[in-house]
Parts: sequence; structure tokens; C-alpha cells
Amino acid sequence: MSTTTETKQAENAKAAGKPFIRAERLHKRFPVRGGILNRVVANVHAVTDVSFDITKGETLGVVGESGCGKSTLGKMVIRLLEPTEGKITLDGQVITDLDHAEMMSVRKRMQIIFQDPYSSLNPRLTVRSLLKEAIAFHGIVGPEQMESYIDELIATVGMRPESKDKFPHEFSGGQRQRLGIARALALKPEFIIADEPVSALDVSIQAQVLNLMKDLKEQFGLTMMFISHDLKVVEHFCDQVMVMYLGRVMEKISSDRLREHAEHPYTRALLGSNPIDDPDERRPLTVLQGDVPSPLNPPPGCPFAGRCPEVMDRCKTEMPPLEMRVNGQAIACWARQ
Repeated sequence: MSTTTETKQAENAKAAGKPFIRAERLHKRFPVRGGILNRVVANVHAVTDVSFDITKGETLGVVGESGCGKSTLGKMVIRLLEPTEGKITLDGQVITDLDHAEMMSVRKRMQIIFQDPYSSLNPRLTVRSLLKEAIAFHGIVGPEQMESYIDELIATVGMRPESKDKFPHEFSGGQRQRLGIARALALKPEFIIADEPVSALDVSIQAQVLNLMKDLKEQFGLTMMFISHDLKVVEHFCDQVMVMYLGRVMEKISSDRLREHAEHPYTRALLGSNPIDDPDERRPLTVLQGDVPSPLNPPPGCPFAGRCPEVMDRCKTEMPPLEMRVNGQAIACWARQ
């Protein structure tokens, strides 16, 4: 074994003892108001009892159908949304209770790349102004280094130098997402949340953007949370995978074990609905029956019980705990415990 490999393994072992990002029992409920007095009449249960760790340099993939709470979870982790309950820790510092002023010093360490790059870029500002605004506000570099730093950022994401004098509407979707990545990198963050960063792009462009993000992760030693509905993308890009359904975690598993060793019926259904790489391979297509329950009135027991092919009576009344296995895999399923 080489010295470099041994050093890297030692660093990974050390990092494993202290999560860089830790979320503990996060809940998010959105109140629904109604009536003459505009009182709270119900709650949308967007995220329920979610906990996870991300070690330094690791990418956690969060996957599930639309409306399962993935994006809400990501926004809570960097406090664009406030958790209803729970605790978030960044590199040993609890950030959940920090006020606005206290969060400013933390904010530049945590950035987000949005699904729709156009809606997240000010259409009235050139690329130069977009980047300069964030860089100057956080004091990343001084005025004398500003132009060279902006040029470096634009080159880093594979854009031409003249791009800095254009407006967002002058770029294609893939180019705008590159600019969104540049803006996230501008503050020299340590942790980035990528919220469906390629789902709005053409398939031919998706691979380019994913490869760029993978290169940048290695170059800058980034820790990431990658949110997607596509298991194939998550399997390719992430180290660990967390599968969510109706705001709850169904399974956690390493990406290299996902295809062969995923156990939860929902995870298996997601894998079975993916396109087949080899046209000569034949397997039945998985089609889930029924609809996702309403987050306004989540059912008792396991939220997947109404669609699960392995449902038992207990599933309809008791929510299974997320049981950790010795191999690091965790499953919330009565049929697997």
C-alpha cells in the first residue's frame, strides 16, 4: 500500500469520528391557515424525524419522488428554512439557534446550487456584478484582486472570459448552471448543497455539468449534499445514499452497494423503474400502485404501507424504526427487521 493511500485512509478514519455535517431529528411542518380568524387548521408534514451525518469530503445523495421533502431538508440544513424541531451541527458548531448576525460568519461556509439557475440569478445584473456582489459583501478578496478572482472563477467552471459582461438571459441552461456553480464557489465554501442541479437541463448537458461538479469537488475538497429524484445520477455521483418517502428516511446505504444490496421495497421499486442500460437485459418494470399519501394527513404506521407489495398488518399501525446494520446500512421496514 502506498504512503499516499495510507495517509488518505488515516484522514478518512479521523474524519469518520467527527461528522462535518450532523442533522439530528429534523422536523418541518408548514402551518395551513383558514377560517375567518386565519387560525392554523392543519399542518403540512414536509420532513419528519430525519437524522444523518456527512463526513468531511463525502457526498450524501438524497433521493425520492417529487414532494418527498428532499429540497425542504436541504434548505433547512443551511437554514434557508428554519426547522420546526431538531438540531444541525456544522464542524462541531451547533448552528440551529444562531441569530441572523451570528449566521453571517457561517453562511459563506455553506452554499447552495439551485435547480433552476435562471430564477436564482438576478436578470438585471451582469455576471461580473453577480459575482462581485457576493464576494465584496463577504470580503473574500480585496478590490485589487476582484477582477482576477472573477476571471479565475469563470475559467474554473469552463466559461469564456467575455462571459462576465453578459446578462443571465444571454446564456443557455447549461451555461447558467455553470454560473450558479461559480457563484456558489465564489465564497470558498466547505459545504455545498446541490438541489436537483441537472434535472432542468438537456440530457446531453447533464453529464457535462455532473463531471464539472465532480472535478470541482475533488479540486476544492468539498463536502456535498446532492438532491435528486434520479437514482442513476445519485449512484454515479455520491458516496452515500439516503432514500426519502413522504418526509421520512426509508433507507441509508453506500452508493456502491445500492444496486445489489438495497433492501427497502421502496428503494427496490425506484431501482426497478430506472431505464435499462443494456437493451439485451430483460427484467420486469416496477410500477407502484396507488398514490402518495397527503402530507396534510399522513397515515399511521409506515407511510409506504399503502403502496408496498410486502405490507403486513403491523406496517399500517406502527412506524418502523430506522435500524442500523453492522455494514452501515440502515432500513426502516418491518419486513426487513
